[in-house]
Amino acid sequence: MSYHGKVMPKGRRPSGAKIKKSRKKRRREVGRPSAGTKVGELKVKKKRVMGGNYKLAVLLAEYANVTDKKAGTTKKAKILRVLENQANRDFKRLGIITKGAIIETEIGKAIVTSRPGQDGVINAVLLEG
Repeated sequence: MSYHGKVMPKGRRPSGAKIKKSRKKRRREVGRPSAGTKVGELKVKKKRVMGGNYKLAVLLAEYANVTDKKAGTTKKAKILRVLENQANRDFKRLGIITKGAIIETEIGKAIVTSRPGQDGVINAVLLEG
């Protein structure tokens, strides 16, 4: 927000007065801690979500469904380790798998396309080369 060419800090009026919050967060608006999916023997947690529905969060996973786009096939492959994770630089060191993480499987490098903390499964696409 700018006022006469000056950039105002967030939560302030043009005069500089602080804008008070109208209300606090509702329970439905509060987030949850991430599942922190790692490599290991399969362990899944059931989370109750809005509307009484359930989501499955993978805490530990040994295998991933890896799709080879060239061959047009999908195979269950063992996950060896996490090579890279764009979500957080510490996730590579900790071995945490999230969407977009590059994992090493027994059939090659793959990029994770599912959200293990919310989908209850690890799907990945094989990288070329």
